[in-house]
Amino acid sequence: MYNPIKDGINKKYQSVTYNEQSPPDDLKEYVHSYWEIKTHVKLEDDFILHVIPDACINILFNLLDTNIAAITYRHTDYVALNLGKSFHYTGIQLYPGVWHGDFNEVIFGFVDSPYLGNLPLIETAKKIKNSKFHDFNPIFSELVRFLISKEFVRKNSITEKILSDLETIESVEDMAASVNLSARQLQRKLKETTGFSPHNFLKILRLQQSFRNHYLDLYVDQSHFIHNFKKITGYTPKEYFKNFDV
Repeated sequence: MYNPIKDGINKKYQSVTYNEQSPPDDLKEYVHSYWEIKTHVKLEDDFILHVIPDACINILFNLLDTNIAAITYRHTDYVALNLGKSFHYTGIQLYPGVWHGDFNEVIFGFVDSPYLGNLPLIETAKKIKNSKFHDFNPIFSELVRFLISKEFVRKNSITEKILSDLETIESVEDMAASVNLSARQLQRKLKETTGFSPHNFLKILRLQQSFRNHYLDLYVDQSHFIHNFKKITGYTPKEYFKNFDV
């Protein structure tokens, strides 16, 4: 199954921790992980999180201010988010394509405004605020099951099949054939459910695969790999692995 990497945390920050846990079995078709990133002490400098595109939707909570929450996603290139000197964020990472709620509610970039929507995000944040991360699982799972019951989260047969066939897909044409759609149909369906064109969707998935597999399995040659890697992440592979904990 698709396994995107965590966002780039610079190795120089020893007082920032990232934790991740798997959802229960009945939610594993919808949720990649529950995650948390936080400071243990106030940092001397602002912390910059290097966010890498993964085509996932995240339900984000700010536990230092439980009124701040959002449904978020990433574009096709990296973004550097300034999280400040002290922070505690947590969230639910949904697989590509399973979000079927209001896309007008989805935010790109830094989230610093109170949540004004109708979903129980603030109530969820208040439930977990004073808990340890390992106790978040049942509370997050309750929210996901609520979203499923309202069909804001549901299976996407197209992205599910693409992700399951990812090892053998080498082109947009392969992707369309995998889901038995024409290129035009795939364009429309993917745009509706992920916000990405087939070309950009494949570009993101291929980058994520490159962290787990040898680049020659995914790209024509080394120069092609380095060019695409740097365009999306802002770094060459050597620079990225030198600077960030992967």
